[in-house]
Amino acid sequence: MNLLKTLAAISSMTMLSRITGLLRDILFFRAFGAGGMTDAFYIAFRIPNLLRRLFAEGAFSQAFVPMLAEYKSKQGEEATRTLIDHVATVLVWATLLTSAVGIIGAPVFVFLLGSGLEKNSFDAAVWMTRLMFPYIACMSFVALSSGILNTWRQFKIPAFTPVLLNVSFIGCALFLAPHLKQPVYAMAIAVVLGGVLQVALQVPSLVRIGMLPRLSWNPRHGLADPGVRRMLKNMVPALFAVSVAQISLMINTTYASWLQEGSVSWLTGADRLMEFPNALLGVALGTILLPSLSKASQEQDHTEYSALLDWGLRLTFLLALPAAVGLAVLSLPLVATLFHNGKFTDFAAQMTAQPLIAYAVGLLGIILVKSLTPAFYARQDVRTPVRIGLFVLVATQLMNLAFVPAFAVAGLALSISVAALLNAALLYRGLRKKGIYTPQPGWLKFFGKLVVAVGLMGAAGWFGAQQFDWLGMRGQVLLRAGALFLVIGGCVVIYFGTLFALGFRVRDFKRRAK
Repeated sequence: MNLLKTLAAISSMTMLSRITGLLRDILFFRAFGAGGMTDAFYIAFRIPNLLRRLFAEGAFSQAFVPMLAEYKSKQGEEATRTLIDHVATVLVWATLLTSAVGIIGAPVFVFLLGSGLEKNSFDAAVWMTRLMFPYIACMSFVALSSGILNTWRQFKIPAFTPVLLNVSFIGCALFLAPHLKQPVYAMAIAVVLGGVLQVALQVPSLVRIGMLPRLSWNPRHGLADPGVRRMLKNMVPALFAVSVAQISLMINTTYASWLQEGSVSWLTGADRLMEFPNALLGVALGTILLPSLSKASQEQDHTEYSALLDWGLRLTFLLALPAAVGLAVLSLPLVATLFHNGKFTDFAAQMTAQPLIAYAVGLLGIILVKSLTPAFYARQDVRTPVRIGLFVLVATQLMNLAFVPAFAVAGLALSISVAALLNAALLYRGLRKKGIYTPQPGWLKFFGKLVVAVGLMGAAGWFGAQQFDWLGMRGQVLLRAGALFLVIGGCVVIYFGTLFALGFRVRDFKRRAK
């Protein structure tokens, strides 16, 4: 398997997802602005979405995929199919139970996450939380099927699946919201519809490879499976290790609900833009690295394992560094071009740009964690990331105490950024200390060339951004978009042109997985 080609394919699907996601956010902010009701929706959506990231895509995937690779490699198709059946049964029953608890306890969850909301916004958040909680059952099944398909090296459908949630958002914003007494409720309905559509898309792919789970009405059948019990045992520490950033984000949302009205929406808008490069590179790399690293670990091929990780880290630096600098120098142009329309004011655009700059500080760390954490889980080492995660979570909250009084909502993003850099540094140190990873030759020369290219690109981006009155072009959608495209295009040409002049070639980053 050509890893670079596979990464490009996954990134292209993810790009489609992120483009439709940006269109979704553009329509959202144009229609609803950034105020109490939008804060209510984001808080309501963050609760089931957080659980999805923690249990489904986070701890579950990290514990399930290495074990699935082990069964597929060593125990044969029938044992693998049985494991999938039992895991699916336990997962579905657990998420249904969680959904029921979430619906009943919605007022408590909203209070914990958004205690600073006004009464009307609080009540709206409770209603939307109850409606959206079953979303985690859908997404848990999607995480299961994505893990299966990725292990069978079918990456495109799982990468495309999130597009359907965005399509659901866009459709409900355009056609349902205008007919509701409280228009923002249409977005909560869109979440549930999007979850169902994502499940429906993945079922045919599972049927084709003969791995569609056969669910049992009795969850004890699944819990009796030694493989399931071992996976659940690994999930407990994995749950925390992969969720440090999400727990920090949840705590930050509570902080933001006590700041100026609109702070949750400003932070969320910045988070959306930060997630664009994170998903294109970090999520895509983590997706293809985990099965390949797991296979190398099962075969005890330490040379291949280290070489795969080195390849992933070089690609991360190659693409994440310019993305971070670009987000920082083009923060206001990006926010203004994408969101500064309709009810989204000049002030909201300026306030959203501030946490985006803060996120740019730690973008490299955020993406590195996506590559470094799977390196531990591929070896079924859950303890090291847990210890690091505990330390980083405490450090994040201590930084909040220092940064929020000084920088308000931007301080919340800055805490996550610095914590991500710390997390990545400690994970890297752990890999080196355990002798798991040995850097390939040439890193110093590689860094030197990157610094030159990023420096030239950053200077060009800053100069280009100063040539336009981004807020003054409100209403001139095509002109503003054209100006942003011109500046970004110039930055891309300068960056990759400089790298080419310094000797970088695409063939240098091609790699095949054994």
